[in-house]
Amino acid sequence: MSRSARHGSGATGLSLYDRTAEAASAEVIRQYSTSFGLASRLLGPRVRTHVRNIYALVRIADEVVDGPARSAGLTDNDIRITLDALEHDTTRAVATGFSTNLIVHAFARTARECLITAELVEPFFASMRTDIFTGAHSEESRADYIYGSAEVVGLMCLQVFFHANRPRASEPDDALVAGARRLGAAFQNVNFLRDLGHDSSALGRDYLGITSTGRSRVDVLDDIDADLAAATAVIPRLPSDSRRAVSAAHDLFAALSGRLREESTGRVRVPDAVKAGIFARAALGGSPRHPHPHPHPHPGASA
Repeated sequence: MSRSARHGSGATGLSLYDRTAEAASAEVIRQYSTSFGLASRLLGPRVRTHVRNIYALVRIADEVVDGPARSAGLTDNDIRITLDALEHDTTRAVATGFSTNLIVHAFARTARECLITAELVEPFFASMRTDIFTGAHSEESRADYIYGSAEVVGLMCLQVFFHANRPRASEPDDALVAGARRLGAAFQNVNFLRDLGHDSSALGRDYLGITSTGRSRVDVLDDIDADLAAATAVIPRLPSDSRRAVSAAHDLFAALSGRLREESTGRVRVPDAVKAGIFARAALGGSPRHPHPHPHPHPGASA
C-alpha cells in the first residue's frame, strides 16, 4: 500500500500525527467534561485546540491518581511510578517536540508554541503526586496543592491566550497573572466542596480542612467568591477570542458557588437551562457577573 493510500489525500507525516494527537485530546474533553466542552466552543480557533491540549493532559494525570489506575490494580507505588513516567515523557516531549503518547504530544506542541515551561509543568505534577500519599493538608500544603493543581493550569491558559500564533506577543502583566491564579483557585475550591463527601469516603482526602481543622464551608465559599470577584476585574482585559469562554466558565462556577451555599449535601450542579443561559450570555459578549456578597454577621448581631 502506498504512503498516499495509507494517509488518504490530506496531511502526511508529522502534520498527520499532530492532527491525530489533537483529535485525541479533543476526544478526552468530549468524554470527560460537557461543561468544559461547551466553554471551549466559545474560544476562537487561534486558541481552542491549545486549551484542549492542556486540559486533556491535566485530565489524564488526574485519572492516574484518582481512580482508574487503582481500579486496574495498581498499588500506590505503581501509581507513583506511572505518574513519574508521564511527567518524564511530558518533559522530554516539550524538549524534543515528539511523544508516542498522543495526549502528551499534543500538549508538547502547545507548550512549545506558547512558552509553557517547566516552571508551570513541574508544580502541576508535584501536586498530582501529593494525591497519592497525602490525606489531609495543612494551610501551607493546601496552598501549594491548589497552586500546582489549578492555578498553574490557569497560567498555562494565559500563556496560550497571549502567545498562540502571536510571534511578537507581549507577556501578560502582573494583574492578569494574579487574576488567572485566583480564578483557578476558585474553580478548584468549588470542586473540592462539590466532591467533599466522595473525596473523604472513597479517597480518604480532606483538601479543605473542614473535617480535620473545623474550617467551615462558609469560610471556603467566602474565599471562592473573593477570588471570583478579583478575576472579574481582569477578564475584560483578555484577548477577544478568549474572553467569552473565560467569562462563561467564571459565571458557571459563580452559579455553583451560590448553589453550594443553599445545598449542603449531594453533588451540586447547575440546571441545564441555567447553564445554557450562562453560555448564551457569554457568547453575546456579556461581562462576567460579580458574585453576590455574603458577609458574615457581626459578633453579637441577631441572626
